[in-house]
Amino acid sequence: MMYQKNTISRLSKSFALRVIKLYKYLLEEKHEYIMSKQVYRSGTSIGANIAESRNAQSKADFINKLSIALKEADETMYWLELLHESENIDNKQFESMSNDLNIIIGTLIKIIKKLRKG
Repeated sequence: MMYQKNTISRLSKSFALRVIKLYKYLLEEKHEYIMSKQVYRSGTSIGANIAESRNAQSKADFINKLSIALKEADETMYWLELLHESENIDNKQFESMSNDLNIIIGTLIKIIKKLRKG
């Protein structure tokens, strides 16, 4: 389990850095101010909630923090889809970001399920 926690922390931080770069690109190149702010907020919140989970006061609190991170990841996927379908990001950008996000979502689901069973 410790390996997965370290992995999810690393993945979410790396993804947050990509989201920050995407946000800058959307502002500077596409002059897109609304959806860019939303994807920035939810995309960086994933890792923040995972970081917060390290200091959880109980197993239930730990699961709750990871569940919030999962909700933020789902919301981020929604914003990425809208940015793609509105042609603010191209296929390559969308595929790359959504592939990384799907790995994070899958890892979070696996950790949460394992914790609920154990």
